[in-house]
Amino acid sequence: MIVLFTDFGPAGPYTGQMESVLAQLAPDIAVIDLLSDAPAFKPKACAYLLAALVQDFPKNAVFLCIVDPGVGSERSPLIVRAGQQWFVGPHNGIFDIVINQSNAEDAKAWTINYSPTLLSASFHGRDLFAPVAAMIARGDPLPGNPIPIKSIHGEVSSNDLSQVIYIDHYGNAITGIKANQLSPKTKIQALNKIIIHARVFSDVETGELFWYENANGLVEIAVNKGRASDYGFKIGVSVNLS
Repeated sequence: MIVLFTDFGPAGPYTGQMESVLAQLAPDIAVIDLLSDAPAFKPKACAYLLAALVQDFPKNAVFLCIVDPGVGSERSPLIVRAGQQWFVGPHNGIFDIVINQSNAEDAKAWTINYSPTLLSASFHGRDLFAPVAAMIARGDPLPGNPIPIKSIHGEVSSNDLSQVIYIDHYGNAITGIKANQLSPKTKIQALNKIIIHARVFSDVETGELFWYENANGLVEIAVNKGRASDYGFKIGVSVNLS
């Protein structure tokens, strides 16, 4: 299984172009378009979102992660093995949290040494990373040179990021905070508002702002039959706990 995690957006040709490469090189491998509207140009926020989403996928799934504002620069192309899953993409911090969550003995990394015949300066997702993901999914020898995991993974002091990392279709504001560490009595302070906890939407009045543990284990700020984004919540907004 190859899983796409990109900031390409729902429109435009980019996801389709990568899928075309995968269909040609790994026609028998399932391709799942998990997320095409990851926080654009924000690898740090994406790192927390990616780590929350991988838990639903099987061992040896290959995550093709293209959030690459530094494409064409000196940043390294990487293969990472963490949590018994594979990750392919740029060295820009997007894999930091999946590495941090894995066992130290499990996490491994390689710099990609595959050289495609055609490599555009601005679309390594199609020309470099997609072919490498196909090779891994097929079980081919890894096209990379092993490197110490510490050489790509800086010290991460916490698995939490106290800010909004994603706004979903319903206008809900997903944060980088793990909900299982919080009490239902915990309140969130953000945008000059005090936000209380509720288990589900119907536990509060229509139009009421609240926070809850979403299906991926993260703290999510929502409105019953409304949109948290209408209250000013957007990617990068800080949240505080009390």
